[in-house]
Amino acid sequence: MKACVRLVVHVLLYAASVALAGGCMMGPKYSRPETPAETATSFVHAPQGAHAAGEVAELDRWWERFGDPVTADLVRQALEGNYDLKASAARVLQAREGLSEAKGRLWPEVSYGITRDRSKRYFNFGGGGGEGLDDPNNPLLSAFSGGFSPLTTTWSQDISVSYLVDFWGKLRRARRAAWEELLASEANRQALTNSTIALVIQARIDVAVAQRRLALAKADVKSLERTLEITERRHRQGLIGPVDVRLARASLEGAKAQEPAIASALAMSRHALDVLVGRRPGASPDLPQTLADLPELASAPVGVPGALLDRRPDVRAAEFALRAANERVGVSIAQLYPDLILSASYGRSADRWEDIWKDFSETYSAAFNLAQPIFRGGQLRAQVRAAKARYEEAAAVYGGVVLGAMRQVEDALIGEQLLQRQLEHAQVQLQESQAAEELSRRRYEQGAEGLLTVLESERRRHAAEEQVAILNGQLWTTRVNLHLALGGDWAGAPAEQSQVVKK
Repeated sequence: MKACVRLVVHVLLYAASVALAGGCMMGPKYSRPETPAETATSFVHAPQGAHAAGEVAELDRWWERFGDPVTADLVRQALEGNYDLKASAARVLQAREGLSEAKGRLWPEVSYGITRDRSKRYFNFGGGGGEGLDDPNNPLLSAFSGGFSPLTTTWSQDISVSYLVDFWGKLRRARRAAWEELLASEANRQALTNSTIALVIQARIDVAVAQRRLALAKADVKSLERTLEITERRHRQGLIGPVDVRLARASLEGAKAQEPAIASALAMSRHALDVLVGRRPGASPDLPQTLADLPELASAPVGVPGALLDRRPDVRAAEFALRAANERVGVSIAQLYPDLILSASYGRSADRWEDIWKDFSETYSAAFNLAQPIFRGGQLRAQVRAAKARYEEAAAVYGGVVLGAMRQVEDALIGEQLLQRQLEHAQVQLQESQAAEELSRRRYEQGAEGLLTVLESERRRHAAEEQVAILNGQLWTTRVNLHLALGGDWAGAPAEQSQVVKK
């Protein structure tokens, strides 16, 4: 029996290989659509003296370039506990099993079955019937119209093999489409990882900026309290009127009113960070109130925008989806052509259980089936047109993703350059505001300036401090956006890491 089964399988595989040798792949050949990224020679706002971006590993730890161990630890926690990343990993597993399923369709289907049939049937030879002829004990039954067969039991077992010859490439196209979808899923996972890391760093920035603003607000309250003490003392001495006292108290209460709003923003930023790293909102420990100084922008890349097509995981995912749509067009076209199915079976059939294991009860068959669709109401042609339309949609999506990537790089480049200049002016403004506040307070104590001048200088100093803190946070954000827009780090992967990736 085993020898016969092997012979059947060998015959089917030989026939399939002969058929596939003359087979062809229906459908269009893929070519990458031309986008503005491939025709542009450089980024408009790239800094002078910058070099081209290097290759990007799957996860190149670009966040460590910020030199902040707190940020690096938060990113590590997010990579381990973020639920969106866990869902993305599950989607990759689904795509991987989809590819395994597509590969499995290329192989013959082999099944084994064992059955027991117990039946009693009525048969009729075409004679006339009459009343009582359905009675099995009626002697006229067999003479005139047939009769009932005796109660029978049949045991059977068989091994069957069926194979769809992929002469037109339908199954191979489907397998390639599944492969491209797996690559798209992997790229989407990497893009989501980079986005999650960026969100973690942004939340870290928001927490640090809110902490800094809250500390400045408390320091401003203490400064206004000292101003109020000076004002009340001068009022008791009869040097000023009560209006100055009222103005000093109003300014103090206005500063105190700012603290709850900033504290609320701080709490919400902490809650967002907790969710990103996968822990209960409100359970985050206190973080340092300052951010590390950013590295200089001298290492930012120029390169050509076309490099984004291979560096950005979201761009790669869009192209993989486009390639999969192209393969699906081939699948739909192949459905217009006939299917050749080879099948064979070998087994045993007998009235008794013990006989189906003996050679005299063997049965076998071999067949091929060629089925050509003739008329299905235009369904198959409609499927081809729909597949081509889905390809056009994927091509448009791909072009939009490329343009969006180029815009994000340009925004990050010009944003950081201008923020650097704005921060320089803001720092000078802060220095002058601090000097003006100190000078106005001394002159007020000497009676050379009015209270309004002191309050205005304090307001300007506080506004300058807040602006510097906010600009530092924005500078961090634009650097994060630059890494995200470039698909990771731009310094290139270390030699050892590159070798690991290539393996």
